[in-house]
Amino acid sequence: MADEIAYLSVRELGARYAAKALSPREVLADALARIDRFEGRVNAFAFVDRDSAEAAAAESEARWMRGEALGPLDGIPATVKDIMYVKGWTTTYGSRVLALKEPASADSPPVARLREAGAILLGMTNTPEIGWKGHTDSPAHGITRNPWNLERTPGGSSGGAAVAAALGIAPLNIGTDGGGSIRIPASFTGLCGIKASSGRVPAWPASAFGSMAHTGPITRTVEDGALMLNALTRPDSRDWLALPPDGVDYATGMEGGIKGLRVAYSPALGYLKVDDDVAALVRKAAEGFAALGAHVEEVDPGFPDPRRAREVLWWAGAAYRTRHLTAEQRGLLDPGLRNVVEEKASALTLTDYMEAMQARAELGIAMRQFHDRYDLLLTPATPFAAYLADHDGVDEATKQRWTDRPSLTFPFNMTGQPAISVPCGLTPDGLPAGLQIVGRIYDDVTVMRAARAWEQAQPWAMPKLA
Repeated sequence: MADEIAYLSVRELGARYAAKALSPREVLADALARIDRFEGRVNAFAFVDRDSAEAAAAESEARWMRGEALGPLDGIPATVKDIMYVKGWTTTYGSRVLALKEPASADSPPVARLREAGAILLGMTNTPEIGWKGHTDSPAHGITRNPWNLERTPGGSSGGAAVAAALGIAPLNIGTDGGGSIRIPASFTGLCGIKASSGRVPAWPASAFGSMAHTGPITRTVEDGALMLNALTRPDSRDWLALPPDGVDYATGMEGGIKGLRVAYSPALGYLKVDDDVAALVRKAAEGFAALGAHVEEVDPGFPDPRRAREVLWWAGAAYRTRHLTAEQRGLLDPGLRNVVEEKASALTLTDYMEAMQARAELGIAMRQFHDRYDLLLTPATPFAAYLADHDGVDEATKQRWTDRPSLTFPFNMTGQPAISVPCGLTPDGLPAGLQIVGRIYDDVTVMRAARAWEQAQPWAMPKLA
């Protein structure tokens, strides 16, 4: 019965609550039991608040019993990445030196929206320090492991959130994405990871990485992500760059299919190497889009490798975020982050920064013009499947770090376009691969429609960790 509860969708849980066949307190008890069962092996959480979760579940159960549920998310377990604010909880940012000194006095907007919707907040999930890399370990909380293979990383920086979703602990999980930090772990763990258009999900406090940073859902299904997005996109005046509400119900607006859409398939964005096993699965997915009625053409967007521009902007943000630390405190940072702050960022000039800003603008223009011809762009979400958790992504042959390699996700943080990672199969090693679906700026609806159509054509399952 436990596994049956754990992998129910948001709609299925709501239907059982309404029929009084299952209660929010029973679902919470199952979620907490799964944390007890798995946490010692996967290390997904930075903090679990059992008392507040139990109080929230009791309140939700009373609403369902009265027939006064707040909506589809009422009574649904949720997690928050340890980089956001939750009233009464102390955000650590995965750091020994950057943690808040006191519990937060207010919720970040996505947290507030889930709380208003009646979701049950379980706790904070592990992240690398300030979400700085695509691999989840942190000086404060240690290494997080992938439930598909405990020797592998779940990716990052929202790795703990992805593990909580994959193991049936929480259907709803808030991640952040400054260069792929929602989509990378979704790819590595076989989930749906949604980076909506820049400004679609209000965020506060503002990220040091500016408008490249996004907040969004990590869920087991596209529909669960859509229901979560309906809540997260509600307005919040604390984000001065937030888009006005568009009134879209993403859960009902995504059922239109993709017949007739113009879809570009780029195997590697024209400038990087993708592992053969991943490339084969993504190519098969592109063929699947054609079988669903889309007009699919293999074509690269044509922009040059934007890695240098992204690095400059990111390094500058990291330096700003850590600017107040003493030399002794910097010594307690993740060694890779310390290298960025003390060596890479310190060598930047104002000209470097302005050139990076110009390159970002040119990339945005190039992709707007590209989408004059194509409704969607398909790429791999990551160029390889999950690597060893203890190696921090270091290639033993080249000694190159994963974070030094080109990425398929970060260009679309720079442009602000909506992008989703959804599973497209397993490699011969039994590890998930992700398909990235990118849409024109602010056309989140079409991206959600495409992800839903693919989900219905090729359902997937979660790992079954004993």
